[in-house]
Amino acid sequence: MSEFFLELFSEEIPVTLQKNLRIGLLEEIIKFFNEKSIASKKNFSLSTPNRLIIVCQGLDKEVEIKSEEIKGPNVSALPQALEGFLKSKKINKNDIFKKKIDKGEFYFFKTKKKKLKTIDLLSENIPKIINDFKWKKSMKWANYDLNWGRPLKSILCLFDNKIVNFDFHHLKSSNYTFIDKDFEEKKKTFTDFKSFQKYFDKIGTILDQEKRKDFIKKDINKVLKKKNLKIEDNEKLLDEVTNLTENPNILECSFDKKFLSIPREILILTMQSHQKYFPLFTNKNEITNEFIVVANKKDEKGLIKTGNERVVEARLNDAEFFWNKDKSQNLVKKVSELKFMNFFKGLGTYFDKVQRMRKLGALISDELLISKEKIELSATICKTDLISEIVGEFPELQGIMGGYLSKVQGFDKEIVDAVKEQYLPVGPGSAVPKKSFSIGLCLADKIDTLTGFYGLNEKPSSSKDPYALRRIALGIIRIIIENKKDMKIYDLFLYSQNIYLDQGFKFSNQSLIKDISIFLKDRFRYYLKEKNIRHDIVEAASKNLDLNKISTFYEKARSLNKIINKKIGEDIVSSYKRASNILSSEIKMLDENISNTTDPSIFKNDFEKALYKKTHELKQYFSEMTKKQDYDETLIFLATARKEVFDFFDNVKVNDDSAIIKKNRLELLNFFCKTYENFIDFHLIKDINE
Repeated sequence: MSEFFLELFSEEIPVTLQKNLRIGLLEEIIKFFNEKSIASKKNFSLSTPNRLIIVCQGLDKEVEIKSEEIKGPNVSALPQALEGFLKSKKINKNDIFKKKIDKGEFYFFKTKKKKLKTIDLLSENIPKIINDFKWKKSMKWANYDLNWGRPLKSILCLFDNKIVNFDFHHLKSSNYTFIDKDFEEKKKTFTDFKSFQKYFDKIGTILDQEKRKDFIKKDINKVLKKKNLKIEDNEKLLDEVTNLTENPNILECSFDKKFLSIPREILILTMQSHQKYFPLFTNKNEITNEFIVVANKKDEKGLIKTGNERVVEARLNDAEFFWNKDKSQNLVKKVSELKFMNFFKGLGTYFDKVQRMRKLGALISDELLISKEKIELSATICKTDLISEIVGEFPELQGIMGGYLSKVQGFDKEIVDAVKEQYLPVGPGSAVPKKSFSIGLCLADKIDTLTGFYGLNEKPSSSKDPYALRRIALGIIRIIIENKKDMKIYDLFLYSQNIYLDQGFKFSNQSLIKDISIFLKDRFRYYLKEKNIRHDIVEAASKNLDLNKISTFYEKARSLNKIINKKIGEDIVSSYKRASNILSSEIKMLDENISNTTDPSIFKNDFEKALYKKTHELKQYFSEMTKKQDYDETLIFLATARKEVFDFFDNVKVNDDSAIIKKNRLELLNFFCKTYENFIDFHLIKDINE
C-alpha cells in the first residue's frame, strides 16, 4: 500500500479562503479517486497560513480498469455520426458491434480490461484538479496566468516516496518545500508525510489545525485559571487565530486602566474584531485592562508583547479622544446636521427619516400605551450618533454609541434604551427588544425603511438582497411574535406611505402595500418553518394572515403544532374533515348556494340537535374570545365536538330524500365547518390518512 502526499506552499492565505481550500480540494481529489476506482483507506487535509497539505493513505500502486460497453450512434444514423464515434474512441469498424436495447438498435464498443499505474493517473489528473479549484476570491501576480488565493510558490507532490511529475503553469512539482516563509532560500527535501510531519513537529510548527486549536484553548485556559478571569465564548475568533498561526504562542498583555472609562463595546471591538485579541473579564462580567494575544512565534525578547500593547494603546487613545469630544456635544442641536447626510437616493436625508419616524412612533405609542413625547424624542435623536466621531471610527457601534451618548447627556432611561436597541434584532440569533419604547422605535425605523425601498421598487430578488430587507421584515415579525403583541402593522404601513407622500416623495411602485403584505406573509411563513411548525399548519396559518394579528396567528399555529400528532389533534382534524368532505362532494351537485345558518325547527332527530348545540357552543366561545386567549384550551374544547360529529354521521343520512331536509343538513355541516375555521383554515390541514 502506498501514500499520496501533496503540499501547496503559498503566501499567507486568508482564513475563510484557507478553510474552503482545505475542504474543497480534498473533496475533489476523493471524487477523482472514485471515478478512477482508486481505493484509499485514509484521506485527510491540513493547513497553516502558508501550507495546504493533503494526504491519502492505503492506495494501490496499480488500478485495474474493467472492460465496459460504450454506446455509440443508432444504426439508422447518418454515416458521419458513426465516423465521429470511431474517431473519438480511436477505433475502427472491426471493433464495434450492434446491440438492441429499449430505445432501439445501436452501435457499441467494448473496451479491454487493463491495468494503469496510479502514479500516471495522478500525474495526469492532479494538475487539472488544482487548476479547476473554484476560489471565492483569487488573484494573479507577476506575469503569470495562474489565478490563486495568494501567490503559489511550490508544489510538493509524492506517491510511494517518488515524485509525481507534472508542470503547473510556471511551477514544476518536486519533493522539496520551503521550511521558512520569511527565508525562501531555506528548502528541504522529503520522501513522505511522516518525515515531513516529524520535521515540522521538531521546529514547533503544528500542521494539524484541530491540534493547534486545542493547544491554543488549553494555554488560554491556563492563563484564565491563574488570573481567575474569563473570556467571552467566541468560536469564530478562536477559528481565526487558529488559522492565522502555525506556531501559536500565548502572550499576556495589558493596557492603561484609564481607558476602562470609555464604553466597553469600544474596548471589545478594538481587541476582538480589529486586532484578533481575547479581552479578559471578571467573573461578574466586568471588562479588565488585560487581554490575550495569540502570536505566531516565541516572544523571547518581549518585543511582540510590547508591539501589540502599543497598537491597542494607540487605538484606544484615538477612541478616548473621539468619545470625550462627542459626549460634550448636545444631541438635540446635532439633529439639524442630519440634513446633510443622505439616507438613500429618492428617500431623502436622515433628517427626513427621523421626522417620518417621529410620526410613526406617535401612532405606535397609542397602541403600546406609552408616552408620545418620549418616543418622538427617541426618534428625533436616534440617528445623531451617525455623525459622531466615535461612530465614524467604529461604524459597527451605531445605535449602541447613541445609547451611551444620550445616557451621558441625561436623557430618561426609556429613551436611552430605545436608542441603544433601535437596530434589534440584528440577525436570526439576536435578541429582540422587550421594552415598550424600544419596540416602538424599532418598528418605526423598520417600517419606514421597508416602505421606502418597496416604494422605489428596490425589492429583494431570489438571489440578492443588498439592503437586507428580508432581515428587516423578519425583524418586524419577530418583534411582534416574541413580545406577544398584535400591532396594526397593515395600518402603520399605510400611514408610512402617506408620510412619504406628504414629504413630497414620489413612488414608482403603485402596488406598494400589496407587495409589502405579500413579502411579510412570506417572512411569516419562513419564521414558522424555522420554528419547526408542520408544513400544512404553516400553509393554513399563512394563507389568510391578517397583518394586524401576526402574534395571534403564530400562537394558534404553535398550539396546533404541539398536539397535531396526538389523540386530541386527530380528533379535531378528523371531525372537521368528516364534515367538510361530505359538504364538498354534495355542494357540487346542488343547484343553489347554501348559507352558514341552519333551521333547527325542521331537525328530525336528536343527533342533528346535538351537533347544532355543540356548534352553537363553539361559536359562542369564539365570539367571547379575549386578546389573551389560551389557544391550548381552545383546541381541547374543539376536540370535544368529535362525539357529536361522529354520532351525527353514524346515525343521520345527509342525502335525505327531501331536498329541504338535505339542504338544511348541509347548512348545519357548513355552520360547523365555518365555526371551526375561526381558529385556522382546517381545510389545509392533513388528517392521519392523507
